[in-house]
Amino acid sequence: MEWFERYFEFDKYGTNMKTEVLAGITTFLTMAYILFVNPQILSVAMGQEAFNSLVAVTALSAGFTTILMGIYAKKPFALAPGMGLNAYFAYTVAPKYGWKVALAAVFVEGLIFIALTLTKVRSAVIHAIPRSQKYAIGAGIGLFLTLIGLNDVGLLSAQVEGAKDAVIPLGKTVLLSGTLKFTGLNTSVLLSKQILLFVFGVLLTGILIARRVKGALLISILTTSVLGWITGAAPWPEKLFSTPTISYTFMQMDLHGLLSAGALGVVFAFFMVDFFDTLGTVTGLSAKAGFLTRDGRVPDAEKVLLTDAIGTTLGAVLGTSTVTTYIESAAGIEEGGRTGMTALVTGFLFLAIGLFIAPLAGAIPAFATAPALVIVGYYMLSALKEVDFSDHTEALPAFLVLVTIPYTYSIADGIGAGFISYTVLKVFSGRWKEVHPLMYILAGVFVVYFAYLGGLF
Repeated sequence: MEWFERYFEFDKYGTNMKTEVLAGITTFLTMAYILFVNPQILSVAMGQEAFNSLVAVTALSAGFTTILMGIYAKKPFALAPGMGLNAYFAYTVAPKYGWKVALAAVFVEGLIFIALTLTKVRSAVIHAIPRSQKYAIGAGIGLFLTLIGLNDVGLLSAQVEGAKDAVIPLGKTVLLSGTLKFTGLNTSVLLSKQILLFVFGVLLTGILIARRVKGALLISILTTSVLGWITGAAPWPEKLFSTPTISYTFMQMDLHGLLSAGALGVVFAFFMVDFFDTLGTVTGLSAKAGFLTRDGRVPDAEKVLLTDAIGTTLGAVLGTSTVTTYIESAAGIEEGGRTGMTALVTGFLFLAIGLFIAPLAGAIPAFATAPALVIVGYYMLSALKEVDFSDHTEALPAFLVLVTIPYTYSIADGIGAGFISYTVLKVFSGRWKEVHPLMYILAGVFVVYFAYLGGLF
């Protein structure tokens, strides 16, 4: 006990073992919904036979990386497969290239993140991207998640002629022929048990977060599921626990398939979102915990970012989408967690509980997890308040990012629309000096990317 107190410097941060353990438990309860939601999203791409492995690798990647954060970076931050990035993986990248290529893209993105962190090149990239674009990307992903949640329960849908499975697929059809047909609100299911339970889940989650109840998303998922089982809207779980397995997804990255030109753009999209989402999350959590220095820097930021990058690489090896630092760590910080001991407790709970609940996770119906997607989308949309809407050269590109991501079902397309429009508006407004030189290069890359998608070469 004394070793932990000395190693994590309890006296320096004015904390104790009881506070740190309770904070770790609180963070776990707030994040545990990912054990149910991530496998449901990724199994869309990998197949239902991958579900049990996905539960295990979600728990393993979250557990090991969070423990590493605690021991190495000594911060009360927890990590897990990121929301938004898992949806991009399952609904945009995997249908086009295959889920094994998608895993390879995540793996390479993690390696790039590691290299940039170790060489400190990340600072150049950070300064190149305007703040308005960073915030808009986060908000756009929030709308992306909300659309997926509404579609998962059959409440909203859209269809492209000739595309049977995709909701709003990316590619030549949308870009050139304009045959996208929105079917809108599906009124035929409004009074079904599934939709009524979905609405109940959204309202219950809203009430819980308004009353600041810890673990609101997890409570909502489990409560809505139980009501679904009782009413017959979904079958009861046959059992609650099982022996974990990762055989279906372990070391399945298709690095050879990643060499295609289109897939290289996917690596860039994964990297951009993960990079800036991590920076924003870490900065916000550090501010809440009182870690920021007077000039706004995060102490030991390189260790935090390196842990995050290692988590992404490890996650791809195990078989899951990008692992990233979770803003839900704020729940544990609010409970008094200030050291790596908080993360250590959270990580062990992911391993001790998450590895064995595949049957329970498999019985959680979509109408119970869809409210979590909607609410997480709501959380992420709040980033828009940081955009200066009085400056049209900042706000309009941010708006284009916001609408392009959900309407094309592609985070990469949203980033591209934002970067190109930002650069063009600044140049033709006579404010070209405000554009970082690297932004011109990135905008040019996306022009080529869209030309490729449009079939020009």
